[in-house]
Amino acid sequence: MTEHTHDHDHEGHEHITLVDDEGNETLYEILLTIDGQEEFGRNYVLLYPAGVPEEEDVELLAYAYVEKEDGMEGDLQQIETDQEWDMIEEVFNTFMAEEEAE
Repeated sequence: MTEHTHDHDHEGHEHITLVDDEGNETLYEILLTIDGQEEFGRNYVLLYPAGVPEEEDVELLAYAYVEKEDGMEGDLQQIETDQEWDMIEEVFNTFMAEEEAE
């Protein structure tokens, strides 16, 4: 999935539409963004399917987000290294622990 659009709905949730190689569009909500990881030189985003009830298990998608020069758009790229995955998992686990503590 390489194409995407980014939008905010009236409830303040951020959404992104991914378009697969066959032109199928799927709406996702942005769970978490990880900004400015200097070690890897990229930002990251974790997504889950929009409209899924909170109690239902979902598969999360993670992508690197590389902003274009205009600062208004960017590209989603596959995560390439185990080190990136380890960092994302650590940030996600910290995020979930904070959510459960609230």
